[in-house]
Amino acid sequence: MSEVLVDTNAGRLRGRPAGAVLTFQGIEYSAPPVGRDRWRTPRPVEPWAGVRDALRFGPSCPQPVQRPPDWARETDEQEDCLVLNVWTPSLGDGGKRPVMFWIHGGGYSIGSGSWPIYDGAALATRGDVVVVTVNHRLGALGYLHLAEICGKEYASSGNSGMLDLVAALEWVRDNIVAFGGDPANVTIFGESGGGAKVSTLHVMPAARDLFHRAIVQSGPGLRLQTQEAATEVASRYLAELGIACDPAALDALCALPPARLVEAQQAMSPGGMIGGFGPVQDGATALAHPSAAFATGTATDVPLLIGRNKDEGTMMLAGDPALTSGADIAEDELRSGLAMLGDRLDAMLDGYKVAYPEATLTDLLIAIRTDSFMGIGTSRLAEQKLLGTTEPVYMYRFEWGSGPLRSAHGYEIPFVFDNAREPIMHESLRRTELAERMSEAWIAFARDGDPNHGGLPKWPAFSLDERATMVFDADVCAALRDPFEAVRGLWEH
Repeated sequence: MSEVLVDTNAGRLRGRPAGAVLTFQGIEYSAPPVGRDRWRTPRPVEPWAGVRDALRFGPSCPQPVQRPPDWARETDEQEDCLVLNVWTPSLGDGGKRPVMFWIHGGGYSIGSGSWPIYDGAALATRGDVVVVTVNHRLGALGYLHLAEICGKEYASSGNSGMLDLVAALEWVRDNIVAFGGDPANVTIFGESGGGAKVSTLHVMPAARDLFHRAIVQSGPGLRLQTQEAATEVASRYLAELGIACDPAALDALCALPPARLVEAQQAMSPGGMIGGFGPVQDGATALAHPSAAFATGTATDVPLLIGRNKDEGTMMLAGDPALTSGADIAEDELRSGLAMLGDRLDAMLDGYKVAYPEATLTDLLIAIRTDSFMGIGTSRLAEQKLLGTTEPVYMYRFEWGSGPLRSAHGYEIPFVFDNAREPIMHESLRRTELAERMSEAWIAFARDGDPNHGGLPKWPAFSLDERATMVFDADVCAALRDPFEAVRGLWEH
């Protein structure tokens, strides 16, 4: 079979086989956000006649070229980027398969749903599920808060990128039955910035009832930007562009090419990547900080799977000789690397040395940077969720490591997608087995809100008393009681 056809609410699409499943790529889920619509709420797609090809990935949102080591670069960037991709075992067969809706990471400013690591064919095949990945507005195009500068017409501009995700979820609700999926069983999952976007969707009224389970991988997203902070970022951004902060700014902004907007964003950030942009607690499209909403029970209440990797902090140290030379760092280098702890530095170092007496100074640097980066936030979001939820929380820690970056930020992704093989990584029996255990857990959770399956030991739900955490490693997978216990108290301040 060389082509496959499916009808959506906007028109007919042509897809193709991808191994044992079918794939449709570059599906437009919203009208192009261009011109005066550059920061407006997404609009419906214009219907088309005939058959439209969905045979290749669509463009990514314009974005900075800077990114962490080994992160993929985009091959096509355009403002007309509101597209998604679908992998499904079958079409229109009434299968009511769980839908796994992936939200990519990249600190709100880089990335796309088209990266090879996110290919959904293996996951769809293994689990008899429908996998969806999505592109949306990023950086200044997705999160420039213009409400106080340009008026109520752009009151939601600071959450344009998040509203794109809502529009994509609405597309799933309206069309996924034709792709063999169940719109009443949608799991949103994402890593890093994608995990934080998952958290944010919990506090967006427009997203309520559009998802039924949630997975946050290494990106808890406890807080959003306040309107005041977001307005300050917007003011600095306009100044960088040489535009006055008044209602006429909109005309000037809409006249600029996307490349100039990205250039100004890069100039605002020392690393050239983020520039201070992210979702805004605007009181309308996003009502509260996720951590507070979880604790009070006002967030969307669905089962939550949450976790992080053992050595997340190595991402910030990727070019540091401490990792590449093999030699241990000196005490002064350790203290310099932890200067962000301020007057807590001595107490933190003393506590970690007691908790991990066999650790080298390099080990301590990685451990503390990791817990500061992801460990404490992940723990706190799970704790807050337990305060206001009727649904279970499951905690994990990924510990498989390779090379100087060890168990680094993002290393769990190919295992979750069952892509721990070429061209993503060198294949081995241990990696294949770990990918099977992890992807099956994610699939089981998507199916019924419980990650337990026959290939894992019993995985209890997380509780404040036991803090059960499933540890995923190549040699062993085991549910441990509170592996964060030795140092968690040091972060209570």
